[in-house]
This record gives sequence, structure tokens and C-alpha cells, in this order.
Amino acid sequence: MDALIKPLRSGKPSDINKASDIKSSNAKAAGFSPAQLDPSEFMAAVQPNQQRPSRHEAEDAVRTLLAYIGENPDREGLLDTPRRVIESYDEIYQGYHQCPAEVLNRTFGETAGYDDFVLVRDIQFTSQCEHHMMPFYGKAHIAYTPVERVVGLSKLARLTDIFARRLQTQEHMTAQIAAAVDEVLKPRGVAVMIEAEHTCMSVRGVAKHGAMTVTSRFTGLFRDDPAEQARFLSMVRGQPR
Repeated sequence: MDALIKPLRSGKPSDINKASDIKSSNAKAAGFSPAQLDPSEFMAAVQPNQQRPSRHEAEDAVRTLLAYIGENPDREGLLDTPRRVIESYDEIYQGYHQCPAEVLNRTFGETAGYDDFVLVRDIQFTSQCEHHMMPFYGKAHIAYTPVERVVGLSKLARLTDIFARRLQTQEHMTAQIAAAVDEVLKPRGVAVMIEAEHTCMSVRGVAKHGAMTVTSRFTGLFRDDPAEQARFLSMVRGQPR
């Protein structure tokens, strides 16, 4: 499966190529560039825009949901369920209370003149779909080409977890990771690919088990140099795992 999804279009190849060339020319003339995220939206811990409900209110909400699905919240097996659910939420959604900028702020300058990109692949994560609040899970691959200083390798995994432990879409999460690395490290380029299975698609709705969604984001050198993109993709997928 390609990292970039190409739309299907009808028409003669010559017409399609001509239309593509015109569109590309118009985009360049208009100074087109990929949409940029506002750093204030992702570089700090999330501040609630309203007063948070109390834990007691949150547990009451779980009791309401149990009653809605036809259960009896007062039966023995469910008496402690509201407490357990809210405790699990504290863990699953802890990314709202963590600061991405702080994770990336400590860097190291002893690189011996290293001038190639750094890749950390197969970073496993689990996140929650913001549309159905159901899990999606998979692997993130992150590369960046440093300028003098590098960040600890575990920090890229921690960064992934911060964004994953929030309600997300895979597309937004991909863009957030790339933007955070770009904003803090100021590298020559960033490449991010995420491969994930969404349970809102595999266990409900169309129920297609094993269907993988692939998203990618490239900045700087990786966006401008197709050879660097290809090398990144080759290193991510070219070896058996």
C-alpha cells in the first residue's frame, strides 16, 4: 500500500497529465504549501476551556451509559465499573496533561558531524478515535535530519504517546507529530508515517478486520527531495519485521 493516497480520476492519460500539470502550476503560482498547525494548539498541555466535571459526576455518567445499553448498574458485577472506567480514562487520556515541547527540549550536540537522517521506526501506539471513542492502534515511523543537535531516541516514542493518548484522527496525529519535531528541533526535514488498524472500522460498521490505514507527512528536505522520501519509505518497509 502506498504511503500517499492518490485519487482515482477518469479520462485519457494525456488529459489527466495535462490537468495535473495545470493544477501544479497554479498551486506554485499561488504559493501553495501544506497547511501549518498553530504551535499553541499542540506544543503545550491542553487547557480545558470549561470547568471539568467532578470524578463523581463522571462516574454517574458511566452509570447512565450502562443503563442506556440495557444493563443494571446496581448488579454486583457492575457496582465498581464506573470507578474502573474513570480510572482507565485517567490513563488512556493522560496525553492531555503532558507537554510535547518539554519532551523534545533536551538535545545533545555530540554527533561527530553526523549529517544523515535519524529514523525510529515501529513505535507501537494505541489511540482513541474522536468520532466513536474506539481504539485504533499500530506503528509510527519518525525520521528527521538534524542540524548540529539530536534528541534522545526515546523522546520520539514519548512524543508519539502524548499525541496518541488523546482523542484523535490518524491524519491529525500524523501532522501533530511532524509539526512538533519541526517546531522544536528545527531540522532540515521531518518524515512521519503511521500505519494503523481502526476498531471503529474492524469491529463495527463495515467490519473489515485487518484493513490498515496509512498516513504520512513530510517537511523540508523530505518534502522537497523525492529521493529522500523514497529512501525513508525503503528503510521503513524494505526490511522484514
